[in-house]
Amino acid sequence: MSFEVFADGSANLPKSMLEGINLLPCEYTVNGQPRTYLGDVDNFDAPSFYEGLKKGNIIKTTLLNTHLFLSHFTPLLERGKDIIYISMSSGISGTYNAARLAARELMETYSERFVHIVDSLGCGFGNGLLAVHAAELSRDGVNVKDAATILDEEVPHTCQYFTVDDLNFLKGTGRVSGVTAKIGSVLNIKPILFGDRTGHIISCAKVRGRLKSIEALAKKFEEKRIKTGRQKICISHGDCIEDANKLASLVRAITPDVPITICQHEPFSGSHVGPGMLGLFFYGIER
Repeated sequence: MSFEVFADGSANLPKSMLEGINLLPCEYTVNGQPRTYLGDVDNFDAPSFYEGLKKGNIIKTTLLNTHLFLSHFTPLLERGKDIIYISMSSGISGTYNAARLAARELMETYSERFVHIVDSLGCGFGNGLLAVHAAELSRDGVNVKDAATILDEEVPHTCQYFTVDDLNFLKGTGRVSGVTAKIGSVLNIKPILFGDRTGHIISCAKVRGRLKSIEALAKKFEEKRIKTGRQKICISHGDCIEDANKLASLVRAITPDVPITICQHEPFSGSHVGPGMLGLFFYGIER
């Protein structure tokens, strides 16, 4: 490894994709009780988590703070390692700015070392796929500064489109108004959402019914995909495996030769999108 790669629990990566990636913990509370998510999505009890949300559990998440980055990065810098951290979007969390403050402080102390923070402008596999590529670059012996440039240039091509089953969870985060959530629920309106070029979550389409929303996600893949040997396709879901498998079958009809990773959506951002969240992540021509 030519440099160390960091991500955190929001990257949504299963163990099969974690080679060469150091994960930082994410903190949140459930009804006021603290929880630490270490990033092991394979062992995440998603059915209980999302069922709890349906029953009214109150989840509050905490940004990763500067002290956390300092405590994890410093020992590696002291051993002569350079670091790249793939952050969740600056448009939805203060984590990116906290990481940048830590990087600036550390590079003043360890002036011969290089610490780079990539603003993924995404979350879930939206930053997880970039972390996987970063680890591949490190294993291939790519210089850390060259890798940083490659990853920054890749951010606009890391596409993430998702839909939700219940607009009230987005209402709770301020993504939609209470009136919109109520009307949408009555009319069975399903938004197609994505992380835009500033890292904010916005709607790019609205359809009526769950099946139409799944078909719309597959259509986005067909429109935006890049035909490349590096293509990785990932699907995450808020405890709705049947819908995830349906989406996968539609994507396979478009590109049958590319493997698809399917897993539960992690709790850190899952609390904001709720049960029934269904997301599709891939490399595309643009967001």
